[in-house]
This record gives sequence, structure tokens and C-alpha cells, in this order.
Amino acid sequence: MSLALQGGGAHGAFEWGVLDALLEDGRISPVALSGVSAGAMNACACASGLAKGGHDGARSTLEAFWRAVSDAGPHNPFGSMIDPTGWGKTIEGAFADANPFLKAAQSMASSFAGGQAIGLSPYQFNPFNLNPLRAALTSAVDFDKIRADSPVKLFIGATEVRSGRLAIFRESDLTVDHVLASACLPYLFQAVEIGGEAYWDGGFLANPPLWPMFYNDLPRDVLVISVNPFRRATTPHDAASILDRLNEISFNASLVAEFRAAAFVNRLVEDDLLNARGHAAYKPVRFHMICGDGWLDNESVTSKFNTDWTFLTELRDRGREAAHQWLSNDLKAVGRHSSVDVRAQFL
Repeated sequence: MSLALQGGGAHGAFEWGVLDALLEDGRISPVALSGVSAGAMNACACASGLAKGGHDGARSTLEAFWRAVSDAGPHNPFGSMIDPTGWGKTIEGAFADANPFLKAAQSMASSFAGGQAIGLSPYQFNPFNLNPLRAALTSAVDFDKIRADSPVKLFIGATEVRSGRLAIFRESDLTVDHVLASACLPYLFQAVEIGGEAYWDGGFLANPPLWPMFYNDLPRDVLVISVNPFRRATTPHDAASILDRLNEISFNASLVAEFRAAAFVNRLVEDDLLNARGHAAYKPVRFHMICGDGWLDNESVTSKFNTDWTFLTELRDRGREAAHQWLSNDLKAVGRHSSVDVRAQFL
């Protein structure tokens, strides 16, 4: 099975819990992992651990990575600025005594979902381009091992700044810079330069990337793990709730678009509307999903800045419970049919 991991700041710890439970259960062994931002970090931690110690190694590496993220939070105000939807130790407290430039950075981070900016760029308020995620990733993830001997295929997405196209980084070339590029929020970090190209966060174009799963020699079953709720029971009225909902819709938009395209191709295959060349090139995809809906509904966008260890492990435990429910209810569909009706739920 292939796993597609959505980005979502500290809420990526929910994904950590899902992966932890799936690896502990052992009935699913990922063949490929795609992701952006926090999803890319989870994918790389999982691949690194699998290469060193199988399922148990992946579980240990994921925990080590999230512990490193938490430890980075309180020591540096820039620990609050990590991902396209935010990270950091209780951002209000982290910036309480900071200088005006850091307060400006907080304002930009907090208002990012609404597209607000205040005139300062990361080239001005973060001239040294500090990013504690670099240390967290390098301490937990063995990129040399991934490049040399990854047991899974990796598809890490980032946005090419000048062309506006999606770049997909593969396991054979992967470095910490590629993962930082996948999580580069342009309001907070200078673009990551790799091979003469500048990159921003991949979540703007694919969150997470699905299409690489369709065109490569991979299993037809794809499990999507999302952290941004798709549905809300009520219409938001206050400013903060409106921005929260806009953020969720914006960062789910590319995933919905990929669902739509895949559902269209599935229908062409099912209705035998393709010629021989089309049948050879396309395969119907069986979709499965473990969704943040219901599990993360009470968490606002600002909580994506919270890297307190107690909070992260609480999200992990919610992810574990969500995975256990999916294993009980939907695992039996793998290899047979989709366990989520993409057309009915998202289109």
C-alpha cells in the first residue's frame, strides 16, 4: 500500500500516531510514501527508521523526530516558525518578550491563512535564515541511509518559486534541504535554494501529492492521512474562526482537485472508455482515508504552532485511535475496493 501524508504543522503529530499504530499492527507495510511539510518529515522519518530497523525502527525514529521538534520549541523564538500552517511553543508566549521584528513575524504567521502581510520579508526579520527544523531532522533522520538504501519510494513535494510548478523529490536524491524546501513558508523563511532553483512549501500545489502514486509501478491501494478537516458543522462568524476555516479549505483544495482527477480516470477505466494505450497507462486507484475530521475539530490554526510535548503526544494518541478504528472497519477493503467514496464525499 502507498501512503499519502498531508502537511499541517504540529497537527502532523496526529499523523505520527496513525503511522505508529499501523506499524505496530504490522498488517500494512508501506511501499511508497508521499508528503509535503509535516507530512514530508513524517515520511522521511518513517523511511529512515524502516531502513535501519523495520517497523520498530520506524516507530522509534518518528518518536525521536517529534521529541526533537518539541525540544527545539522553547529555546529560540524562531522555533515557532516552521511549516506552512505553523509550529512552535505556544506562539503567544514564545514571542511575549521578543523584539518588534519577531512580533512582526508572529503577526505574519498568525494571519497567514487570511493572506495578510505587514511589509517585512524573512530576508529582513530573519536575515540568518534560522530554522530549528534543520537540527530536528538531522538528529533523527539518516538521509545518507535513505539515499543509499530506502526500503520505500518517497515523493516529497515542493513548489518551484519561479515557475510555479510542483517539484517531486525522490529518495535517491533526498537531503535535509529538500525536506526544508517542502516546508518553506515564504512569509517566514527565505526560499530554499537547491541546484539553482528556489523552492517554497509544497502544500500550495499538492497537499499531499497523489499523482506520483498513479504513474509509478506501485500498489493500487492508496491510504491518505489528512489533518485539515474537510467538513464543519457550523458556519464561522468571528474573525479567528473565519481564518481557521479559510486555512482548512485552502490547504485541502489541491487534494480535492487530485481526488477529482483520479475519480474521473477511475470512471473511464470502469466504463471501458479507454483505448488500448490508455488501459496500459492508467490503472484504477482504490482510495482509503484516515481523516482529521472529528479528531482535530476542536483545534484551531494557532494550535498548529504548539509543540508542547504533552500536546503532541495527545495528538499522537488521537491518531493511534483513528488508525485502530480504520484497521477494524476498513482494512478488509484493501486489495478489493475503495473504503472511501471519493465522488460522494469530496466532489
